[in-house]
Amino acid sequence: MPKLNFFLKEPKSKEKTLVYLFFSYNNKRLKYSTGEKILVKFWNSKDQRAKETKKFPEYPEFNQRLTNIVTTTNNAYRKILNDGKEPSNKLLKDELDAKLRFINKEEKPTLLSFIDRFIEENKPLKSDGTIKTYNQTKRFLNQYSDEKKQIDFQDINLEFYNSFLAFMINKGYSQNSIGKYIQVLKTFLNAATDRGINKNFEYRNSKFKRISEQSESIYLTTDELDNIYNLNLERDKQLDKVRDLFIIGCYSGLRFSDFSQLKPENFIDENKIRIRTEKTDEIVIIPQHRYVRSIFKKYKNQVPPALSNQKMNVYIKHIGKIAKITKPIETSITKGGKVVRETKPKYQLITTHTARRSFATNLYLADVPTITIMKITGHKTEQSFLKYIKISQEENANKLLNHPFFK
Repeated sequence: MPKLNFFLKEPKSKEKTLVYLFFSYNNKRLKYSTGEKILVKFWNSKDQRAKETKKFPEYPEFNQRLTNIVTTTNNAYRKILNDGKEPSNKLLKDELDAKLRFINKEEKPTLLSFIDRFIEENKPLKSDGTIKTYNQTKRFLNQYSDEKKQIDFQDINLEFYNSFLAFMINKGYSQNSIGKYIQVLKTFLNAATDRGINKNFEYRNSKFKRISEQSESIYLTTDELDNIYNLNLERDKQLDKVRDLFIIGCYSGLRFSDFSQLKPENFIDENKIRIRTEKTDEIVIIPQHRYVRSIFKKYKNQVPPALSNQKMNVYIKHIGKIAKITKPIETSITKGGKVVRETKPKYQLITTHTARRSFATNLYLADVPTITIMKITGHKTEQSFLKYIKISQEENANKLLNHPFFK
């Protein structure tokens, strides 16, 4: 039997809150805004109607409205059945909209409330890292709104863009970090536009763009990877496991979110790894390097258990130091509007993402066709792939020495 209930949207609100209809039928449930609002203190949750009190003199009309909605909902459900159709939320909603003469009167969400809703909707669909970036972006927009100016969809224009950039620069963030948050804001706006909530398209202006600069990202040479692989770490089991998992990443080209989740069933034909990647939801098939096969056997056809990305990064730097990967690397980054230059030993720049970059760069230097590498890394264009790999001017010259043109 279908069951119908009314619930308040925000039962702890001090302001008027919407009354929602919940209609349960055939193991389904329709959530529908009645368009009616009421103060919580005037609501009788047991009877699911307004309290009969002189302090809320309009209670007779309010309650009659809810009673009419009950009748209309039940009639709509019967009509769909009588028409020989399978009841669905869409069919029921269309019937209710037509009979009740209104289209969901719930207030249009603000930019910041829409972002909250969007993040909640995407928690089951996106990685923890993506949700963390969404929340960081939301936090900065809230800070801007509190410290500078209240913002909503109609305020997102080039004036806001320039003001937000200055706001983030003054807080000391790098260009690449700021650019990442601009890109996420555009993701929010695109989602709101697709749903018909946002009608302001100034964020699509070519000047409203993600800023970035070339950061000093390293890769590890095959000799350096050999040194790491051959380290005797038996006295520290945790370092041993981290090293082995990192090596799998270096010879598979997978992101941390993928190589840390490898299962025995991903290792096929004793020669290949087959996995559906988390970020792109595409299947990639990768030949197993001899180091990968050796590590797989070492753990009795398993892979080492993964730590968090943050902890892995700490351990990997320590492993790089033990492997004497100490070549000085000069880094340059614009932070807080100023160029900051530092020289660091190479091991301090190693992260889990170094594994994927090392894979792509070492294959490129080994003259593996670019398109073949891109089939594994997932890069869509050769231009984006060539930006991704990291080789020095000297390495580039050495690669060209083997080209027939220079023979």
